[in-house]
Amino acid sequence: MWLKPEEILLKNAFKLWVTEKDNEYFVLQRRRGYGEGGGGLTGLLVGTLDTMLDSTSKVAPFRILHHTPDSQVYWSIACGVTNEEIVQHWDWLQQNIMRTLSVFDSSEDITSFVQGKIRGLIAEEGKLSMVLEDDPEKFREAFLRFEKWFELPPKEKLVTYYSCSYWKGKVPCQGWLYLSTNFLCFYSYLLGSEVKLVISWDDIWKLEKTSNVILTESIHVLAHGEDHYFSMLLHLNETFVIMEQLADYSIKRLFDKEAFQREPALSDPLQITKRGLEAHAKSEQFRTFFRLPKEENLLEVHESFLWVPFSHFNTLGKICLSENYLCFASQDGSQCHIIIPMREVVNVEKPDTSSRALTVCVRGKRALRFSEVREYQRLANTIRSRCGISPSPQHSASTEAIRGECQSLINHFEDNPEDVTLMVGQKDSSKAVSTEALMTVFHPQDVENLDPKMLKEKMKEQSWNIHFSEYGRGTSMFFTRKTRDLIVRGVPEALRGELWMLFSGAVNDMATHPGHYSELVEQSLGTSTLATDEIERDLHRSLPEHPAFQSDTGISALRRVLTAYAYRNPKIGYCQAMNILTSVLLLYAKEEEAFWLLVAVCERMLPDYFNRRIIGALVDQAVFEDLIRENLPQLVEHMTDLSFFSSVSLSWFLTLFISVLPIESAVNVVDCFFYDGIKAILQLGLAVLDYNMEALITCHDDAEAVTILNKFFDSVTNKDSPLPPTVQQAPVGNNNKASHLNVDISELIREAYEKYGNIRTEEVESSRKRNKLHVIQTLEDTTKQNVIRVVSQEVRFSAPQLDKLYNLFKRQHFLSCYWTIKSPALLHHDPSLAYLEQYQLGFQQFSTLFSLLEPWAFCSNKSTLSLWSFRLIDQNQDGLINFKEFCYALDTLYSGSFTNKLKFLFKLHLPPAFDLPEDGVIRKSPERGRGKVDLQAYLKQWQNEILKKEETIKDLPRINQTQFIQFSKTLYNIFHGDAEEECLYRAVAHVTSLLLRMEEVGRRLQEPSSPPESTKPANATASSTEEESATEDASNTPEGSDIARISQDAGPDLTEIEWSFSFEQVLASLLNEPAIVSFFERPVDVQTKLEQAKVAQLKLKANK
Repeated sequence: MWLKPEEILLKNAFKLWVTEKDNEYFVLQRRRGYGEGGGGLTGLLVGTLDTMLDSTSKVAPFRILHHTPDSQVYWSIACGVTNEEIVQHWDWLQQNIMRTLSVFDSSEDITSFVQGKIRGLIAEEGKLSMVLEDDPEKFREAFLRFEKWFELPPKEKLVTYYSCSYWKGKVPCQGWLYLSTNFLCFYSYLLGSEVKLVISWDDIWKLEKTSNVILTESIHVLAHGEDHYFSMLLHLNETFVIMEQLADYSIKRLFDKEAFQREPALSDPLQITKRGLEAHAKSEQFRTFFRLPKEENLLEVHESFLWVPFSHFNTLGKICLSENYLCFASQDGSQCHIIIPMREVVNVEKPDTSSRALTVCVRGKRALRFSEVREYQRLANTIRSRCGISPSPQHSASTEAIRGECQSLINHFEDNPEDVTLMVGQKDSSKAVSTEALMTVFHPQDVENLDPKMLKEKMKEQSWNIHFSEYGRGTSMFFTRKTRDLIVRGVPEALRGELWMLFSGAVNDMATHPGHYSELVEQSLGTSTLATDEIERDLHRSLPEHPAFQSDTGISALRRVLTAYAYRNPKIGYCQAMNILTSVLLLYAKEEEAFWLLVAVCERMLPDYFNRRIIGALVDQAVFEDLIRENLPQLVEHMTDLSFFSSVSLSWFLTLFISVLPIESAVNVVDCFFYDGIKAILQLGLAVLDYNMEALITCHDDAEAVTILNKFFDSVTNKDSPLPPTVQQAPVGNNNKASHLNVDISELIREAYEKYGNIRTEEVESSRKRNKLHVIQTLEDTTKQNVIRVVSQEVRFSAPQLDKLYNLFKRQHFLSCYWTIKSPALLHHDPSLAYLEQYQLGFQQFSTLFSLLEPWAFCSNKSTLSLWSFRLIDQNQDGLINFKEFCYALDTLYSGSFTNKLKFLFKLHLPPAFDLPEDGVIRKSPERGRGKVDLQAYLKQWQNEILKKEETIKDLPRINQTQFIQFSKTLYNIFHGDAEEECLYRAVAHVTSLLLRMEEVGRRLQEPSSPPESTKPANATASSTEEESATEDASNTPEGSDIARISQDAGPDLTEIEWSFSFEQVLASLLNEPAIVSFFERPVDVQTKLEQAKVAQLKLKANK
């Protein structure tokens, strides 16, 4: 690797370097302790220095120096990990530089030319890689060490590195922590003791910051059942955040199959940088806080003051700009924030240069004034360009008029807030199938009804109208503490749909996708998939007590929304609980609005909730357990196993309490959820447990605790609900409410906010990331245990051996995905399938793993034999092999009898393994999850497997001459390199000769008379062309020449006709050769084989 020229003093390096080559201008040196000799004590000291010090000249084992004859100064210009690499650089200097240097007159000119040339080479390399790093030169040095120490594939991208201590037992080892796209690596070398650690991110169970008596603060990593601690980090928080981001990136890319198409910084795993990860994290936080679509990325952040008309002062905060939105949040994030879609902006003006201010005018006669913006002019131009407002000459001519108009808007807004025109979001032009919320159809409000509940409902509406007049209405409304207070007290029935759309961000989705829902309804009409079948099954289970879903109007609307969403997002499709949630959305929102609310919930607010493994819900249950430990210690002391709360609270999270609370109470919970997200559900869950603390502590078992909670939920009412009894949901639990007084939902929610409102959204998101690792690995471990349990019943591998085999099998799958964008191998992993089918290997993956685990060292044609084995094992011919099929084959080769091993080799040379064209084996695996599952086909396949008879040797077809010649060559190949190689070769030759002579004798016995040789037809030779070519092919190798000779010696007639052998004949002949029988019955050290494969698996990928 070329280095930025640095001046060094050679006299200080005499003890550390040995000169290998030199000439008039360059010196090639080798580091002591490397290469021949080892270096003794000096080598140990040098190795320790190489690990501790951060300089390539002290680390790389080879280097090239530049000097001039009349100067004592040397310049380091290149270094290398291997002798081949540094010699390549040396040769390049000899061929391209040496001749040129002779034309210079002075040493200064020579040195200047060499330095310029080397810098040019480095710059050229930098165009291709590392251009995004903060310090490319220093990063090059670190990357060199990373490559040298860990021998990972060259494609592996180093993201960052840190100096730290790794605790091996009770002893700290000072070294370097390297964080790459797919691996966490550590290296230390102290006085001959080397510590090397390589952990893939997808193997990590736990990643957390910890502290104890010995380690004040450290990072704890749990992987493969082993704990690893890293401490003495100069920037521990930064290191932990990067580790967390890389682990999360790996989980999303490899398990969730996320392609990051909208984020170029993360779409290519070969180009991941620290800067890109940080930008992704900030964009993710930005989208979550402001409830923006996934397409939005944080582009700019500006600190500024915003004039807040309802408070009559400037509040300090930050302007956040994305592709389509201008957002502002006050400094603490809770005082106020506002979201301005660019589509709502009508003009941008700079009214006052002295205060560095700009004014943004939006629809609805609203104006927002930002002041003290450092780059206000550039920001104004950016907003104009994104809104399509160009500063044309005509625009410039009317500057004063526009400025005056904007200023008048500001003054009017400040002086007369009650007169501000209500602002409504941009209406969508698409036609919804149903234009009314179901609640307005089945329960229209009676204007003349003046009972106390309706009067209170009118008062709520009036409170919200006053709020709108002060803070605005629609997409550009100010969100403040007062907004949350109104939410907690309850949203009026008439405003619920509008506010849900606003708080969830669904209003923006619908405005930017006009007509999209209608198109989806038309496209999905009449489709038949597994999702549509499940939807039809659950339609009448969705709020069956409500009149809206006892009629075709409600059922049809529910069907359209769920089917359209399943069509839009086949990755999720349809999942139970979606029907319950959508039913409630349809009650208060129009059909198209309900669809976009469902999109917001499933894809943004509750990520990974609605899939086969409900990972998101399990993650939030783990977060809930953490909050219980932190906030309810008394309950934890009594119930040490908190898994009970996870099981009982699953429906709380999946249905937002809709399935456990009466509908009139549950909608208040949904109000809070759309405003505060999952935080509202967690707070309410804590409040429910706190309310029932005394009863839960005294209960004796889980069943009693469930009964207590069910009775409590039945007692929750909404005293302010204006809904008639026919609409309100009846309690589903025990009617005996003596143990519970009625609890008002508003009071319960208020108590939840008062006691647990200090839970921060950032802490919840961090806890989600931390627990997601454990949840996914637990599910993966459950899958592994189920697969091993099934496979162990039919193979002779022990449980620990199967465990290691499964890890190798799974790792081979991921190794093929690490360094490829949108790897096709990702399609081979589908968690929605049965346990045995979740991980499958294609041919390339199988070939690599099979070469590591095969019991015999094939010396040639390794790929061909892997291909035949793959075809033989792939019984359903889908181009994929699951773990069970792989284990069956290995079990036969490792522990099978002589007959079974020979039968496996024999079948390798029969169709379908042998005769198929080589380019036809790798077939496109069928797409999963899109089409309708053929249950009849699955049942038939299952029945065939149950009724399948064990294959006997008599069932095998005969092997023809071409196949037999190849079979003999295969035997020669697997014997190659064995200690008894010569003896085994002679045995095969003897068996081959015997079989050929037996065939000749058998043929002559079957033919009573045969014509003399002179009377044979002239075309006999031509008819045997194929046989002769097969014999010639066999004679191309030294081993194959024996086959050719034997077939010719067996008789002149044998090569001119078709001949074949049965498996029984081959088996009987080979059983007479003790050397061959002994070879195949030789026991295989399975444990050693597995350990060697584990070590070689990654290196084999690196050497490709």
